[in-house]
Amino acid sequence: MNTLRIEAEKLRDQGYSYNMINQAIGVPVSTMSYWFRDRPFKPNKAVIERVKYGPIKSGAIRHNQKVKNIKKYKKIGIKEIGKLSDRDLWMLGIGLYIGEGSKTIESIRIINSDPAVIAIGIKWLKNICGLTNENITVRLHLYPDNSETEAIDFWQGLTGLPAANFRKTSVDRRLNKTELHNRKLPYGTAHVSVISRGDPKKGVVLFRRISGWIEGALNQV
Repeated sequence: MNTLRIEAEKLRDQGYSYNMINQAIGVPVSTMSYWFRDRPFKPNKAVIERVKYGPIKSGAIRHNQKVKNIKKYKKIGIKEIGKLSDRDLWMLGIGLYIGEGSKTIESIRIINSDPAVIAIGIKWLKNICGLTNENITVRLHLYPDNSETEAIDFWQGLTGLPAANFRKTSVDRRLNKTELHNRKLPYGTAHVSVISRGDPKKGVVLFRRISGWIEGALNQV
């Protein structure tokens, strides 16, 4: 659970501006802009008193109109997608692997910080590639401001993988990286790897099949 985000959400729902929340708990304005892009906002008295009422009121109106518009077209988009077939999932996974999968060595890996991407990747590995939990491992790449315990709990809950499937966590302590990712990746990045357990059909053979799927799809584009 991202306790910082929860705290920021409470303050935002109480009507505080991004700058005031930043001053209170240190969350970057850019991060909150992403978190709350589809969250309605009504400024409180403290915010209104800090600036002229007109700009704040019109800004809140524009924001809430945008939120309403986002919700409207998301709903339309969800309806247009409908229920995914097995082939849809197959193609979705191929596209995901093109963008986020390892292609330089004959080892199957998917790396991303987005929980939705990792969830889709693991579903694809199981439902399409025929793998089970014993073939999937996860290594977390964290930053100094991440809680390793919270991160492991989060990714275990998301993936449904037991603790034994999680390898030793690595922490990036490079000074030039700390500020870039500080507070932006609350659970770090998940590196999902496939281990064959001695079965080439779940290792190098599967990797070559995936390469063929990718080539076959790209050749038709």
